[in-house]
Amino acid sequence: METINSKDNKKIKMLVALQKASKRKKENLIIIEGEKEISLAIKSGVVIIELYICDEIISANNFALKTINLSKELFQKISYRENPDGFLALAQMPVNDLANLKIKKTPLVLVLEAVEKPGNIGAILRTADAVGADALILCSPSTDFYNPNVIRASLGAVFTVPVFSGSNQVVFQFLQKNKINIYAAGLKTSVDFRQPDYKKATAIVIGTEHEGLSDFWLANSTENILIPMRGAMDSLNASVSAAIIVYEVERQRSAK
Repeated sequence: METINSKDNKKIKMLVALQKASKRKKENLIIIEGEKEISLAIKSGVVIIELYICDEIISANNFALKTINLSKELFQKISYRENPDGFLALAQMPVNDLANLKIKKTPLVLVLEAVEKPGNIGAILRTADAVGADALILCSPSTDFYNPNVIRASLGAVFTVPVFSGSNQVVFQFLQKNKINIYAAGLKTSVDFRQPDYKKATAIVIGTEHEGLSDFWLANSTENILIPMRGAMDSLNASVSAAIIVYEVERQRSAK
């Protein structure tokens, strides 16, 4: 096992540089922090290049990977977390091509328009994993799925749920081609989200809590749906809205 003690080491400099999205994209490399997250990435087929650990923090290392040990001070320098668990991996960036998504007979797909906050994306990924969603698609070309904060917020679900991105038009054409019903969460001419029949191929489209969905999705949906708001507030957090709606899908599909 190699040991690095200097912050000026070229490998450490690379890990620090990879905290920027532009560098990750240029190098096609990502950082995965956390023992659980690394395990899920490996199970999903992500190629791990090197594993960095801190012997002062971990109790055991069960990964059969090329391992580099760092001091606690050095590990905290490259860590995104206040209380790191002592595991961090350098990995190849997964290739996510929407054309490669294999659609089953009655898929459940989540589509997010302009949702870019890592916390929201991470929370929605956890929900998508919990209900067994077939994919999560972001209509935000600038979105970085492998932002360390998304990985952290999703608890590694970014590696268990197939993730893709594309323009509104590209995603819409994909859904149309695969005969997937589109249910857009909005306020205009919408029905209660519990009314539609979600047992068929279904895509749930969610926008931001401030802007909502664009007219593109509201005009091109199979049906617009809304979550009733009984109080003074007129919207919910995007991750909360997604969870409420997809669990209605789950309820309908699992009902006897």
